[in-house]
Amino acid sequence: MKLRYKITGGILIFLAVAISSLALVLGYTSACEPAPAVSDGTQLMKAIVYRCYGSPDVLEFVDVAKPTPADDEVLVKVHAAAVNPYDWHYMRGSPYLMRLGSGLGAPKNTRLGVDFAGTVEAVGSDVKRFMPGDEVFGGSNGAFAEYVTMGEDRALVMKPADVTFEQAAAAPIAAITALQALRDKGKLEPGQKVLINGASGGVGTFAVQIAKSFGAEVTGVCSTRNVEMVRSIGADHVFDYTKEDYTESGKRYDLIVDMVGNHSLLANRGVLTPDGKFVMIGGAKGNWLAPLMGPIKALVLSPFVGQEFGLMIAKMKQEDLTILGGLMQTGQVTPVIDSRYRLSEVADAIRHSEEGHARGKIIIDLE
Repeated sequence: MKLRYKITGGILIFLAVAISSLALVLGYTSACEPAPAVSDGTQLMKAIVYRCYGSPDVLEFVDVAKPTPADDEVLVKVHAAAVNPYDWHYMRGSPYLMRLGSGLGAPKNTRLGVDFAGTVEAVGSDVKRFMPGDEVFGGSNGAFAEYVTMGEDRALVMKPADVTFEQAAAAPIAAITALQALRDKGKLEPGQKVLINGASGGVGTFAVQIAKSFGAEVTGVCSTRNVEMVRSIGADHVFDYTKEDYTESGKRYDLIVDMVGNHSLLANRGVLTPDGKFVMIGGAKGNWLAPLMGPIKALVLSPFVGQEFGLMIAKMKQEDLTILGGLMQTGQVTPVIDSRYRLSEVADAIRHSEEGHARGKIIIDLE
């Protein structure tokens, strides 16, 4: 018996040491490294870089080498980009578990930004789908820059003629997240009732409009100052969360898409139909367990109830960008623009995004 206790104690000590060591490694943040020298004669462009994790103060507006497209790549001159929570999560390296991919101590990729729209300037010898002069939009690492390169088979499509560069740049991450949450995870059908909690934000404003294009009855939840805006983009009903609690309304929904997470899963279950679905987008802020608690609770609850609870992680797909381009072209979806910043002001734009009060999308205007 004593041997068993010793073995168990040894295992527990080993696990404690291993977890503590992993926590120290993940939580360690290196000092910012100086910028590498650029060779004479190198073509330069302006870009935002970050050489260490931290607040927006770590962002630098600097000259870097202008990229040259490989044989299967497209070089795009960026006219507009958009800010997403994705950007500041990478900037801060938070939650710390993401550093297993983004880099321990310091970022492996020092460029920031994903969403962009612009004009094709050059193409590689194997590129067939695009040519110089084409107006395009999509998602590529390092979009906070004057130029980006990406493979022609990646998330890049033609920009509809009647859609501005700013509107197109607003769409990729937020609109794809909304589309996939409603269509793929939520299985939304015409005539069903959907509630969008966080209807005035980047994903929320797209979710309201896309759900309406599906023929759903849409209820939005937002603050007082955003009620009329959410109605104007198509919501049939709007809850002002400062005055009403949708979980106490007595109304039921076939689908709830939640960007806020300000109610328990059980409270949300109470306003779902018996076979309703709850789609969680994002999670609580925090460096360690807080962002994981919502998904863990959903995983534990789902097997014991008739409704479905799950976390939504979007995938950038070329075909979905094409669908969104069509919805924007026909006027079924019009991106809501909160504010505009210059490329040199990306740090301020991200500060604004982190505050969590933007109405729609924050745009970086390079024109």
